[in-house]
Amino acid sequence: MTDVKKETGSLKPPFRADHVGSLLRPAAIAEARAAGTTGAALKEIEDREIPAVIRMQEEVGLKVVTDGEARRAYWHYDFMDMLDGMEIFELESDALGFKGATVQKLPRITGPLNFPADHPMLEHFKFVAANTKVCPKISIPGPSAVHFRVTPENNLHTPYHDHDTFFASIAETYKKAVQAFYDAGCRYLQLDDIYFAYLGDEKQRGIRAAMGQDPDWLIDRYAWMLEQAIKDRPADMTIGMHMCRGNFKSTFIATGGYDAAADAIFNKTSVDIYFMEYDSERAGGLEPLGLLPKGTKRVMPGFITTKTPELESMDDIKRLFDQASKYVDMDQLGIAPQCGFASTQEGNAVTEDDQRRKLELVVRVSEELWDDA
Repeated sequence: MTDVKKETGSLKPPFRADHVGSLLRPAAIAEARAAGTTGAALKEIEDREIPAVIRMQEEVGLKVVTDGEARRAYWHYDFMDMLDGMEIFELESDALGFKGATVQKLPRITGPLNFPADHPMLEHFKFVAANTKVCPKISIPGPSAVHFRVTPENNLHTPYHDHDTFFASIAETYKKAVQAFYDAGCRYLQLDDIYFAYLGDEKQRGIRAAMGQDPDWLIDRYAWMLEQAIKDRPADMTIGMHMCRGNFKSTFIATGGYDAAADAIFNKTSVDIYFMEYDSERAGGLEPLGLLPKGTKRVMPGFITTKTPELESMDDIKRLFDQASKYVDMDQLGIAPQCGFASTQEGNAVTEDDQRRKLELVVRVSEELWDDA
């Protein structure tokens, strides 16, 4: 394992210890939502509770914080529903694939896509920035989420039946989003582009093939969309990218390695930081990390799971980093949990104490392995 010896007190990304973003919802927010509270009354409760969520992250030693996505029901649909030209609707169905999910929410395209100047998540970010002394971060669903989640029958905007037109419009919408978040003060934006990982799953690949979409072609087009969205960002804006295989109440959908996607994500995009699920054999081997180009890009392997309460051992994590360092230099690695703790408002099967201990472990690992943590 390479010995990293650097000194930094910087609160600018990348950080050796980080996390994907979502956290268990505070009880007051969860209870208010369950009671049907909305609008200004709900915002008042969120504004009261979120500073404590931020403080918890600071207390465990993280140099980067989020609002835990406490204002969202879903990691992706809230953001997408706030775009022009998209809406979310419900079906009574278990077709989503997650155990225990009986109401399926689906997005549909209703007109030309656009990122509105008053997208509410701009204010969500500003609230975090105003309530922390460390680096504020916001995560949003990546461009692939719009294409992957909108099935052909739910694409009601005829011009988007042409793939190239649809991809180009998604990319332009996200390019506007990136600039809008920068203008709002965001210097660390994370895109949850999980469908690169989904497309390593044979079942998911088969579903796409049945739609007439070649999975490897999709991976390439998704990388193109992502790069179009971020390539002109200001030089002082860091872009993170998270990939996983599903996360709903500690369950998952996909299984398969990063082999099909590694070249596209590492070498066809200018992403700075990669959050990669690696908490079980479902994620495949570490060999794809060998495709990461030498330089400043960084991988945050998720050796610590958010799906179960058991705390990983320092020795086991060190052993995994020994294995990872065979494929990528330790200077280009950091540590983060494999996913969020609550990709949906229901949260995973862990407690707030479990969550805190996991985040504390992330920080301890970073301090143990890197001098610049």
